[in-house]
Amino acid sequence: MASRKEVLVRRAARVRRQVKAVANGRPRLSVHRSSKNIYAQIIDDVAGNTIVAASTLDVDLRKKLKTGADKDAAAAVGKLVAERASKAGVKDVVFDRGAFIYHGRIKALADAAREAGLNF
Repeated sequence: MASRKEVLVRRAARVRRQVKAVANGRPRLSVHRSSKNIYAQIIDDVAGNTIVAASTLDVDLRKKLKTGADKDAAAAVGKLVAERASKAGVKDVVFDRGAFIYHGRIKALADAAREAGLNF
């Protein structure tokens, strides 16, 4: 029987493979959630570099948030990454949820990013 970590790694690889198949050159909005923080970055897989990134550890967000581990924090990170992406000239992305279910904080981040102008 596979360990939990192996299952998560396999699921993340499966999701990333599907996302890259439908990307058509669009950058990828990758999300990572830990027990205390949430991180988002927009990655250009063709060039292999990160275009923009945001997390609850950013100085400007850290002061505004009560904690980095709730839906409000995820929404703030989604809005911030979308604003930074628009400044960098990125409008269309594909969403990479990694091994996480599209629910709760992941969904809050995605909805906030959509409302702030990202298309996916």
